Amino acid sequence: MAKKPLTKAQIISTLADDTGLSKKEITGVLTAQTELAYKEAKSGYTIPGLGKLVVVDRKARQGRNPATGETINIPAKKVLKFRVAKAAKDAITPPKK
Repeated sequence: MAKKPLTKAQIISTLADDTGLSKKEITGVLTAQTELAYKEAKSGYTIPGLGKLVVVDRKARQGRNPATGETINIPAKKVLKFRVAKAAKDAITPPKK
């Protein structure tokens, strides 16, 4: 059985224990970082050692309506993506030799 991801409360509790800061202070830091990421996302926002938020332009393309099989046009748009840092990838799956 797979291990479940940590909840927000568990993350805050773990960080508070590891840093010696209060849960309220950790919550404030996480909230401030989230707000800053939202504000700076348009120009890119990096979380050192974890990854970066980047805006990517998607081209217009043709798709298919799964219900009717009808071909539809999907317009071009901007999307927000998260690029995982190499160090984070290597922590999960070691690089091939």
